[in-house]
Amino acid sequence: MQREKFASRLGCLLISAGCAIGLGNVWRFPYITGQYGGGAFVVMYLVFLVILAMPIMVMEFAVGRASQRSTARAFNVLEPEGTKWHVFKWISLAGNYLLMMFYTVVTGWMLSYVYKSATGTFVGQTTEGVAEVFSNLLGNPGELTFWMAVVVVIGVVATGAGLQKGVERITKVMMVALLAVLVILVVRSVTLPGAAEGLSFYLMPDFGKLTAGGAGGFFEAMYAAMGQAFFTLSIGIGSMEIFGSYTSRDKSLTGESLRVAGLDTGVALMAGLVIFPSCFAFGVEPGAGPGLVFMTLPVVFDQMPLGQLWCALFFLFLSFAALSTIIAVFENIMSFSMDQWGISRKRAVAINGTLLFVLSLPCVLGFNVWSGFTVPVIGDIQGIEDFIVSNNLLPIGALVFLMFCTSKRGWGWKNFIAEADTGSGARFPKWAYGYMKYVVPALILVVLVMGWLPVVTTWVS
Repeated sequence: MQREKFASRLGCLLISAGCAIGLGNVWRFPYITGQYGGGAFVVMYLVFLVILAMPIMVMEFAVGRASQRSTARAFNVLEPEGTKWHVFKWISLAGNYLLMMFYTVVTGWMLSYVYKSATGTFVGQTTEGVAEVFSNLLGNPGELTFWMAVVVVIGVVATGAGLQKGVERITKVMMVALLAVLVILVVRSVTLPGAAEGLSFYLMPDFGKLTAGGAGGFFEAMYAAMGQAFFTLSIGIGSMEIFGSYTSRDKSLTGESLRVAGLDTGVALMAGLVIFPSCFAFGVEPGAGPGLVFMTLPVVFDQMPLGQLWCALFFLFLSFAALSTIIAVFENIMSFSMDQWGISRKRAVAINGTLLFVLSLPCVLGFNVWSGFTVPVIGDIQGIEDFIVSNNLLPIGALVFLMFCTSKRGWGWKNFIAEADTGSGARFPKWAYGYMKYVVPALILVVLVMGWLPVVTTWVS
């Protein structure tokens, strides 16, 4: 059976960027930027994006395009005879499933907030009132299940229609709408009275803020920047590899990766341009943590003229960002099933769609019926699933792709370079072999160890 391809290069770029653009950009990035001092943290994040995350994205794309398969068969095609790199495919599948088991639920929060904003739920509310709305949402398993089911249905419909007619067509519309809504929100935010202070905090680096807490504070900020750069591009579990397998050989993969990373980063930076000027204009603490979006910003928007509209548009933007990742990862799971077991797309969608709905229910129930089930430091069911993916499977998977592309017992550096540089555009630096083989793995190990350090420290003590 002939491999499906994107109908256009624009479709390839937008869906790859859509996979990367998600909650890490528009939910996590603004609040951790606020926590670590604004502009100086942004600079540090951009540095790690270029030296750590970008090269691994190129490798994922290269493995996909060279093999013309998802991770289900990619390593089987490229690995030397007698090696066992293909065992990683099961880690890849587990990572994609675990990610969706909580991502569908959190995306459901976004959709519910679009509805609540549009119907005036947040009009005249205090921060405490909005926090109560959010708490009631989490405490209602029926409501959470409904919105999670809506998300799963969207993912199933998009992937069921095929790569070009479903995934590509829907993602194109969604990404264009996302960017249009984001531009409107940025213009509204930066023109607010008092927005200049927020712009200064966000865009004028003050590196003294990174060292204000001493060496410990600096290294904590550095780890946060490494983690954000690493996780924002969705690398490590084959989410990017699958789109490499659909990509033509006309353009170099380094050039395509630069464009995807640039769009992903641009959305994250613009999300900050919405949030920080708004927070400073209305005297809200920008480092308020994860609750900034769901418990604080509705109050901020309510204080603006036409606040109900701006609030609804903001959560519509967040929903598009999250749904673009949902559709991309659903496609990865469907393609894996088709490659691994030789089943039709229709059957893959029916089986995996049902499983994704059922396996998302523990996360739903973890906020209410099963809220008593927690792991110290790591948290509730959603926290456990997130920890397994973000702190373990993503960095481990990135190490696998990295070693596969640099080891003589793997695909090897020469094969990787040949594939990455096929087509017109930017070339991957051949001189970077030593850096990729020794330095980048060390940086990934830092991310892995630092993710476990507070957990182990607490458990031991």
